[in-house]
Amino acid sequence: MMAQNLAKTPAQTLAQKLLARAAGRGQVTPGEIINCRVDLAMMHDSGGPRRVQPLLEKIGAKVWDPAKVVVVTDHYVPAHDPDSRKIVQIARDWVRDAGVARLHDMEGICHVVVPQKGYLHPGMFAVGGDSHSSTGGAFGAYMFGIGATEMLGVLVTGEIWVRVPQTIRMQWHGQLRAGVSAKDMMLRLCTQFGMDGGQYQAVEYTGAAVSALSMQERMTLSNMTAELGAQVGLVPPDPVTRDWLLTAGVDPASIDIDTWQSDADAACLATHDFDAASLAPQVSRPGTPADAGDVDTLGNVAVDIAYIGACTGAKLEDLRMAAEVLRGQRVARNTRLLVAPASAADQAQAAQEGTLGALLDAGAELLPNACGACAGYGEHRFGEDTVVISATARNFKGRMGAASSQVYLGSPYTVAASAIAGRIADPRERLA
Repeated sequence: MMAQNLAKTPAQTLAQKLLARAAGRGQVTPGEIINCRVDLAMMHDSGGPRRVQPLLEKIGAKVWDPAKVVVVTDHYVPAHDPDSRKIVQIARDWVRDAGVARLHDMEGICHVVVPQKGYLHPGMFAVGGDSHSSTGGAFGAYMFGIGATEMLGVLVTGEIWVRVPQTIRMQWHGQLRAGVSAKDMMLRLCTQFGMDGGQYQAVEYTGAAVSALSMQERMTLSNMTAELGAQVGLVPPDPVTRDWLLTAGVDPASIDIDTWQSDADAACLATHDFDAASLAPQVSRPGTPADAGDVDTLGNVAVDIAYIGACTGAKLEDLRMAAEVLRGQRVARNTRLLVAPASAADQAQAAQEGTLGALLDAGAELLPNACGACAGYGEHRFGEDTVVISATARNFKGRMGAASSQVYLGSPYTVAASAIAGRIADPRERLA
């Protein structure tokens, strides 16, 4: 009697499982180049239709499946000059002509609007025309950013090739303390590993501290994986994921939180362990997210503007953090607090529950639901020699205004505390 083949299927990481599904295979191996079917292609007004429309016309091609394309206007809105009006109109006209039904026009920032609309769920493979498209990994989806030429290929074929990455596991043990958030976790990681520390691999966030995070805080982890130089940032789905997606209207049958987990013995490129309880609020110095230190090491830095905005820093959870610090307080006389909620839906909820009122009562100035200063667009770019503490993901020289402006990065807690103090301040002093 011939011996049965008892060979065991190699253990797979979450990233490998997601890519295997997209490639129609049972398993994949790091280093392989595979062809993946795209479940969702997301574009915004800046890098989307105005870039791909001429290319599609040049080759005489049409969109492979308009039902799998989403377009969000968020960069050049509200349009305030002829160029921005033209760019936004191109997006509106293109979705109509291409038969794309899912246009979200001036509803907020794409990385927040897309999950709020229920377009992402565990097991999906998606691409986006923006580097922070890695936000989708918070939902157990493989999602990453691509350029216009790659997007052209996706729009025509519905497929894209991927080199299967290795996984770098970031394990956060314990629990974050009051006044410390996912933004602080990411600034610490960026500083420890650098902006190429992800090596264009997959980063998986695990541990008790990650499991305790809300979905929008997990989105911050996945979003800022781009600042680590990784391709994707994945959070294994769990009941928190399922509950959030049910609220977003996702079909319960589409929410599989059991399949999309790394095998316990799956090989990783590296595993790093961190103690969440020992993490202090972090602030990155001007020029890069990867130069952060504990907030109390920065000295007495006076700030002209405190900015709560962008996909990383102005979601509903971020607004709640700021309100927790600001409630009953007033912004310092020589400091402006600018708040640009990341989506209209989050702003409406913040208004209903009193969060927005707490910010406005403290002296905050309300800005549109758009990328705004984070993308260097609009009327609130930072002026010459302006010192800013910002909840955004990036602070590269000249990105958000004048090259002489000095932009520090912190969590919404830290930005709010700094607005009250008129200088970079430790939020824990306000939350004690």
